[in-house]
Amino acid sequence: MSVDVDPAGFGAGRVGSLTVLFDEGCPICRAAHRWLEGRAQLVPLMFVPAGSAEARMRFPGLDHSATLRDLTVIADNGLVYVSDGAWLACLWALADYRGMAERLSTPALLPAARRFIAAAAAVRQSTRAEDYGDGCDDRCR
Repeated sequence: MSVDVDPAGFGAGRVGSLTVLFDEGCPICRAAHRWLEGRAQLVPLMFVPAGSAEARMRFPGLDHSATLRDLTVIADNGLVYVSDGAWLACLWALADYRGMAERLSTPALLPAARRFIAAAAAVRQSTRAEDYGDGCDDRCR
């Protein structure tokens, strides 16, 4: 009897890279993008603007309006991480933060991590208006 160890064809679950869908109209998201990009990565992070034509082409099965509300990370093995899972996946990919991500994902610390991430998301949402980001010159860095 043959056992198919990788029925989905995604490399037996190994993560080779992560694609981060970020809101390019949000200064907090742009700052996080720059910060993540500037760190040593154990797993390469690729950044694609959420809701963009590229994101829709690469990931046609996603709810792209939801990706503008919550950080979304897609692993090259097909796994999709949203909100706190996405933030932890980004930290996990970084050389100096993998241990922290693993500790924050434990049952003892995950509730606190979720509260912190929810608070950051609330600040981001409270700063957004219908036309937020239009004509932004990025001077707020």
